[in-house]
Amino acid sequence: PYFDWGDDRRPRTEYHHTVIYEAHVKGLTMRHPGLPEELRGTYAALAHPAVIEHLTELGVTALEMMPVHQFVNDHRLVDMGLNNYWGYNTIGFFAPHNAYASWGDRGQQVLEFKSAVRALHEAGIEVILDVVYNHTAEGNHLGPTLSFRGLDNPSYYRLTDDPRYYMDTTGTGNSLLMRSPHVLQLIMDSLRYWVTEMHVDGFRFDLAATLARQFHEVDRLSSFFDLVQQDPVVSQVKLIAEPWDVGEGGYQVGNFPPLWTEWNGKYRDTVRDLWRGEPRTLAEFASRLTGSSDLYQDDGRRPLASINFVTCHDGFTMRDLVSYNHKHNDANGEDNRDGESHNRSWNCGVEGETDDPEVLALRVRQMRNFIATLMLSQGVPMLSHGDEFGRTQRGNNNAYCQDNELSWVPWPSAGGGGEGGSGGEGDGDGGEGEGDGGSADAFADLPAFTRAMVWLRKDHPVFRRRRFFHGRPVEGTHDELSDIAWFTPGGREMTQRDWDSARAGALTVFLNGNAISEPGARGERITDDSFLLMVNASAEPLEFVVPVNHGRQWQVIVDTGRDDAIPDDGPKVDAGERVTLVDRSLAVLRRPA
Repeated sequence: PYFDWGDDRRPRTEYHHTVIYEAHVKGLTMRHPGLPEELRGTYAALAHPAVIEHLTELGVTALEMMPVHQFVNDHRLVDMGLNNYWGYNTIGFFAPHNAYASWGDRGQQVLEFKSAVRALHEAGIEVILDVVYNHTAEGNHLGPTLSFRGLDNPSYYRLTDDPRYYMDTTGTGNSLLMRSPHVLQLIMDSLRYWVTEMHVDGFRFDLAATLARQFHEVDRLSSFFDLVQQDPVVSQVKLIAEPWDVGEGGYQVGNFPPLWTEWNGKYRDTVRDLWRGEPRTLAEFASRLTGSSDLYQDDGRRPLASINFVTCHDGFTMRDLVSYNHKHNDANGEDNRDGESHNRSWNCGVEGETDDPEVLALRVRQMRNFIATLMLSQGVPMLSHGDEFGRTQRGNNNAYCQDNELSWVPWPSAGGGGEGGSGGEGDGDGGEGEGDGGSADAFADLPAFTRAMVWLRKDHPVFRRRRFFHGRPVEGTHDELSDIAWFTPGGREMTQRDWDSARAGALTVFLNGNAISEPGARGERITDDSFLLMVNASAEPLEFVVPVNHGRQWQVIVDTGRDDAIPDDGPKVDAGERVTLVDRSLAVLRRPA
């Protein structure tokens, strides 16, 4: 049917201005108190001013929707009284999922989806779809037979030597045959449809390493990448790879072609390790903070190839990352065997919810550290929905089947603070209890801190460079200082011995706003304030000496160890003076240009 797009224009936000917000259509909107009940959990809810206002105030430029291609439920989950909540079980690659429509089930969801895209575009927010082209809902040889298997099984699926069985590099029972012209045509036609007809702005490819398996090995030169590279439509939108699958040799972070960006799993792991106190992570942390040149520079890509994240839909929420040492997935009906067991998490001394004010303060500080690190890193930051509120899944790190309040975002006025309270139907997750032990207020300031860090990034180009640091003065800037410098807490420049120290957990980074090498849109020179980032990931308070010869006076604008982590008028310190950081905290000092 006809749809009036009006004067709809794609925002076409450049990567260095992009802030991604990963969200589930239903989970984001189901508990929003400002939405009419009949709209909650639908595409129409995404278009509601209350939701859009939150995203724009937060500074989000792109909404990455978890799967909205038509999917079906697994028989096993239905028999257990559960649902495939995440939706990574596609059967219709050209249809928006009907259950997310607020009105009609005979195609009206197409119009409703388009209306949501149009409203988000009006607010300057891009729409990125999480797409699942690596497998389908038909599962393994036990079925069901829904479409492709019944049409031409060996043309659509990778089969073993015994053609009765499927080769599975996705962990779902089957994998699509990426060297089949039928499969390639299906995928490319689907991608073009969502760009041209639905006006979406990009795609995040689930288990993208499987798409590169033309034969057995992951192949950077596979037919799929050739088709994308030359396609006049698909090559013009954002292309984000989840650069791994579960098959042999499937971990491919840093190995995708130049047109692509990647979920940087190494960034996630390194940042988590640093803040939980793992040894020997300082040098790698420095690489992740500056855009992961070790992963992307050798093939001509730039810092913006790295989609940085600490949490996403898969795994612990950010609050659970600082509240649990172990997964608590009993509600999923698999005896806690499902989900990742090595989460690089730390519970700050108590497993699960607690009333202990010291533990709660440490948890909030750690969450501030994660958010601040994410926004101060070169690359493209991605937030997971509800982390800005302190959303908890009660330690469940694989909530794919929890279509209930365990997974839905608890908006602050829907049950108090960012406490995520109410285990709801998914409350059988390890016995932590239904309440949050009075911890509601602990996370109340987190949304404001998150907004402030996002906008600090947006306001300062030195945090979103398009080229890697040179580690030396930049020619033509008349500035003798290097574009970046690294210091020990004592204020002296780092040596190789400092980088190699097993117990290293603290450093100072100088970012020179007068040494940005890339030009502006019209070729003009870009200048900015300069910054010092002081990181104390150790378990003890530390004194940091402000480096000499890099600026006479600085002002503290962020200190995650303070109750007012973003002070209105932070203290001013001179070169050579000392700044004390409490254990596990981060400070940002600014020197005006």
